Amino acid sequence: MHQIQPRKIIRLTYTLFFLVHFTGTALGQSDSTIYSEKKSITLREVVVRNNLDVPSFIKRVKEDTSFYKAFRNLRILAYESLNSIQIFNNRNEVHASLNSRTRQHRTKNCRWLEVLEEKSTGDFFDEQHQYKYYTADLYASLFLARDTVCGETAIVRGTTFNVKGKSSMARHKEQLKMLFFDPGKRIPGLPLMGNKVALFDEEVVALYDFIIDMDLFKGEMCYVFTLSPRKNLTSNEQNKIIINEMTTWFRIQNWQIAARSYELKYKTLLYNFDVHMEVEMAQFNEYTLPRLIRYNGSWKVPFKRKEKAVFTATLFDFKRGAQ
Repeated sequence: MHQIQPRKIIRLTYTLFFLVHFTGTALGQSDSTIYSEKKSITLREVVVRNNLDVPSFIKRVKEDTSFYKAFRNLRILAYESLNSIQIFNNRNEVHASLNSRTRQHRTKNCRWLEVLEEKSTGDFFDEQHQYKYYTADLYASLFLARDTVCGETAIVRGTTFNVKGKSSMARHKEQLKMLFFDPGKRIPGLPLMGNKVALFDEEVVALYDFIIDMDLFKGEMCYVFTLSPRKNLTSNEQNKIIINEMTTWFRIQNWQIAARSYELKYKTLLYNFDVHMEVEMAQFNEYTLPRLIRYNGSWKVPFKRKEKAVFTATLFDFKRGAQ
């Protein structure tokens, strides 16, 4: 993943009031400080020089659905995938693994998976060739559908993640999908945690610093939006932090997300996780799609042993499905 090397940075600390109601101000060709609700917002020279509409930019970040939509686009296209999953034991040794190459086909509004190559080690599968580890099961539910699935769309507007009526494990997977695909949004059904990831709620947004930068990503100039916890948080405030950092690269030409990396960490008696994820996007015709997904982390969900895993998905050769 391309690393940010910020040289000219805009640091923004603001309340939810500023996010929704601040409408901009005229700035000269120098740093400028704006006060709103007793909060100071320092705009560096780079914002002025590039005529960035800061309030509109923040509103766009807050309301963005293109990251989630990129994953939903996978449901309506054909593509190949290289899949690598490693499960580690308590000594940090690879205990089980899977390396495979798959092809998703899509015809007449249905998709199904063809396994082109597959090699596993350890007890990755049980005797019925089912996934023995819930990290692998989660990965498979995202990219390795076992059965034919029909009637799907890539529509995001009006869609919601639903945890009602699902079994315990299915509910956990749905909640993890929310955390992965829509970071920063409230997650239902997670006691003591669901509201803490709602980054733009007033009580949560005050815990973070925000940075806007401009940098090249894969040769393309992007706006880079980074959020991280404030450095002067109290112990009580630090206990409310789940997203340790999230950085998003936005293409300047069309505001599509080019990449995102994020670190999630939380520990309670019920849930315990420490995860780093990186996603790079690709463009196929009018579709933005995940091209590379990297995951490195550990999870502990109720009634399951803690798992530490690393996985990488490399997606390519996108095609429209046959009608």
